[in-house]
Amino acid sequence: MKCAEAKRLFSPMLDSLLDGRQFQTLNEHVNECESCSAEFAALRRTKRMMATLEPRAVPPELALLLKVALSQQLASRRQSRWEGILVRWENALNAFMFPAAAGLISAVLIFGLLIGMLVPAQLSRANDVPTKLYTPPEMTSAPFGLEIGTTNGDAILVEAVIDSRGRVQDYRVLHAPGQNELSPEMKNALIFTRFRPATSFGLPTSGRVVISFSNINVGG
Repeated sequence: MKCAEAKRLFSPMLDSLLDGRQFQTLNEHVNECESCSAEFAALRRTKRMMATLEPRAVPPELALLLKVALSQQLASRRQSRWEGILVRWENALNAFMFPAAAGLISAVLIFGLLIGMLVPAQLSRANDVPTKLYTPPEMTSAPFGLEIGTTNGDAILVEAVIDSRGRVQDYRVLHAPGQNELSPEMKNALIFTRFRPATSFGLPTSGRVVISFSNINVGG
């Protein structure tokens, strides 16, 4: 047995964890090796001294601190788990709701066009009732490089929520090649863009529109 292997077995030997063969081999090595014998004797004296020490009293505030730390850790794990579930649920809803909303808006637009074609114009003017149930938002002013719709595969597409005053209330990025989020310049462009708000039965309402950033060079 080599010294390095013997030293690894000192603690298990003192704790009576070695089998008979290991104990005999290690005991023979310690009796023959002066260095290992001295180190083993010192380790045995240290263990005996540690056994005679009285345990120190635990500070009364330690239990409270441990309980608080444990509660915070459990709350953090529980919150992270719920956040992950909510994120997955939101992503699933977004994947379903965007096509569904687009299909619903298309159906409403087609229905409104049909009503406008079928209802006589004289009746509409006489009663002053709008023939279109819904009209989408229309861009009235915008910085350069910002337009409605897709221009090319490299364009950055953003779905914006337009409030009843014609301002961008919220947005989400649909397609942004080469970057994860909009630059500050693009965000400012959304803030200063003005729209004619969507209408429902002739009254302003909130709506959604897909905006394309194209031919814009943003530094940073």
